[in-house]
Amino acid sequence: MSFAHGYPFDPGYGYDLERLLAIEPPPEPDDFDSFWRARYARALAVQPDPRLRVSSLAHPGFRVLDLEYGSTDGVRIRGWLLTPLQVPARLGLVLGHGYGGIDGPPLELPRPDAVYLIPCFRGLGLSRHAPISDDPNWHVLHDIQDRDRYVLGGCVDDVWTGVSALLQCQPELEGHLGYAGISLGGGIGALAMAWDGRIARGHLEVPTFGHQPLRLDLPCVGSGEAVRRFVRGQGRVPDTLRYYDAALAARYIRQPVHIAAALFDPAVPPPGQFAIHNALPGDRRLFLLAAGHFDHPDRRRQQRELLRELWAFFAPL
Repeated sequence: MSFAHGYPFDPGYGYDLERLLAIEPPPEPDDFDSFWRARYARALAVQPDPRLRVSSLAHPGFRVLDLEYGSTDGVRIRGWLLTPLQVPARLGLVLGHGYGGIDGPPLELPRPDAVYLIPCFRGLGLSRHAPISDDPNWHVLHDIQDRDRYVLGGCVDDVWTGVSALLQCQPELEGHLGYAGISLGGGIGALAMAWDGRIARGHLEVPTFGHQPLRLDLPCVGSGEAVRRFVRGQGRVPDTLRYYDAALAARYIRQPVHIAAALFDPAVPPPGQFAIHNALPGDRRLFLLAAGHFDHPDRRRQQRELLRELWAFFAPL
């Protein structure tokens, strides 16, 4: 798949679908599993104490509430909680945003009968938190030299504590929770779902952080390029990146996963996206996008088809 573009590199990276589907995850650290299980236990011990108030924002199908809850390291996460106006709530979905940030709840949502918890990840949007930069090129580097303090680990914590907050707000939805994340939120979602059995199924759209060694070889215009520049400047790859690989985490995911992966993407190279998909050991569904992070004439039609698939995918919840 190719489009006319002005990038100084090929956003298809020379891969056809056959090659993309053959990518395997890199070797994992011996303590990968124990590192993440310990981190999950720490996040599970946090009492999120969710606080809600009626929002000034409006949505045609949902009541919008401003949300704030506690996450790890004393960070307060802000965002929104949406509850359906016309139908009873049957499921809960946590939504993860991309590095472009999020100014409010999306208008197009996969199900009208869901409660949506929409957090802004720490350091970004409503959850700005000094000294974390809200510039994606710096955010992705925050504490990258320390695997225990790396900001992306905190963002995963924000999903786990967000699930806890959602269950405190809507306890009747226990056992009926899902996750849907795009780009940054897709990679974070893979890292979160691998260890959190409270999330029954998940959707990852153009997910990032897949296959870190390969990712470091591929130029892009996204946060991955900031990491590539950092590695070139340091002259070495931080060991931290071995633990923050969504393709490695995908090997531990036992829930059904729906992935929308792109054949052409200047921001998140497709080989990393497919590395995540290919590593999933169980029930996995693949939706092929012509392009990600790139506007094209067929984009709106594909997004409508994707929403229809997600309506059905989340129905078992």
